[in-house]
Amino acid sequence: MQPLSLSRSLSLQMLIMATSSIPREETDRPIISSSSVDDDQSISKSFLHRIPAFTSNHQRRRRVASDNPLRPARRTSFSRDVGHAAAETFLLTRLSFKLLRYLGVGYRWITKFLALGCYALLLMPGFLQVAYFYYFSTQVRRSVVYGEQPRNRLDLYLPLNISEPKPVVAFVTGGAWIIGYKAWGALLSQRLAERGIIVACIDYRNFPQGTISDMINDASQGISFICSSIIEYGGDPNRIYLIGQSAGAHIASCALLNQAIKESGEAESATWSVSQLKAYVGISGGYNMLNLVDHFHGHGLYRSIFLSIMEGEQSLEKFSPEVMLQDPSVRCAVSLLSHIILLHGTADYSIPSNASKTFADVLQRVGARVKLILYEGKTHTDLFLQDPLRGDTDELLRDILAVIHAGDIVTLAKDEVAPSSRRLVPELMLKMARKISPF
Repeated sequence: MQPLSLSRSLSLQMLIMATSSIPREETDRPIISSSSVDDDQSISKSFLHRIPAFTSNHQRRRRVASDNPLRPARRTSFSRDVGHAAAETFLLTRLSFKLLRYLGVGYRWITKFLALGCYALLLMPGFLQVAYFYYFSTQVRRSVVYGEQPRNRLDLYLPLNISEPKPVVAFVTGGAWIIGYKAWGALLSQRLAERGIIVACIDYRNFPQGTISDMINDASQGISFICSSIIEYGGDPNRIYLIGQSAGAHIASCALLNQAIKESGEAESATWSVSQLKAYVGISGGYNMLNLVDHFHGHGLYRSIFLSIMEGEQSLEKFSPEVMLQDPSVRCAVSLLSHIILLHGTADYSIPSNASKTFADVLQRVGARVKLILYEGKTHTDLFLQDPLRGDTDELLRDILAVIHAGDIVTLAKDEVAPSSRRLVPELMLKMARKISPF
């Protein structure tokens, strides 16, 4: 998602998720220090016993649907959809205010929250259309189970025509490591599915339910599921691309590097291989946590919370791919890495574009294949929200398609003449939203 500003992430959560189905994994504990994070596991387990029977029945229906993945899923009744959406809206509103209470609701947060409310209202026409597609389209298979941990689910976006194996994107969404969710990728996934690409949006445990290690493990397990099972959904296992956005770009890059290190050391058995990925695309990501702690603190992701997510200050290097790559002991893993493409807007101050620049420099210095693309004047949300909602000039979509269709002259030619995506929000409202945006 998603931008790293917590206040912005809260706004998107309330908007998109109001009409979508999510696992109910609220925790009543406040945000805590790293020394007490482990206690959340017991809380999560006890909470699972309180989940109503509807959840297990819902999951069983998803499993049955997966047995015949190419057949359109049957729509549930409208009254059940409305009732479920209302329940989720109430839950998410309560979670939002609870998180704001943890962060401290002072003058600064009140003004940001008001600005976000206005920003959300201006973009509401687009958000509602994306939410309708996510919840009602038969092209979307929500909450396919890929593991046994809470939130080990992924959403599949399928093209209308799957007469032949299609390229696949494994997408890890953002959300400041706290409120990430698989539905955040609905807009980009819809656009890619329209171009004949299967997208799997991977959900993962967020803090405080899990720390960064859990998030990376979940993402890795999701990638493993996609590599081994996507052929059942019409995907081509030889054309899988890993994409991460914002915090999801950090998580995905950590999963990729960890896997390369495992394979280079031959110390552990692996359920997937780096060689199964054609490329990694990082969108507006941060890759050196040591350099970003103070920056995040100044933008609302407070130092104490961030260090708890990262399992303490002593672990920042371990979860910084840019730092890890400079360690001589892991240099042997560099040759195994996929082609890496880093995309970033120069006006992004949620995560400065310098984060991608320095990571690209390090990758190039150690001999990895890397390409850096900077978008002049683009903010954190321009690339992922405003431009796609505009529909006409979506540079991010263009560059992602160029990566996926590289070497396919016929398909690249079709991309050039393909009609632009439909506009979802009037231009005046987009311009106003950009001006009032607090991030």
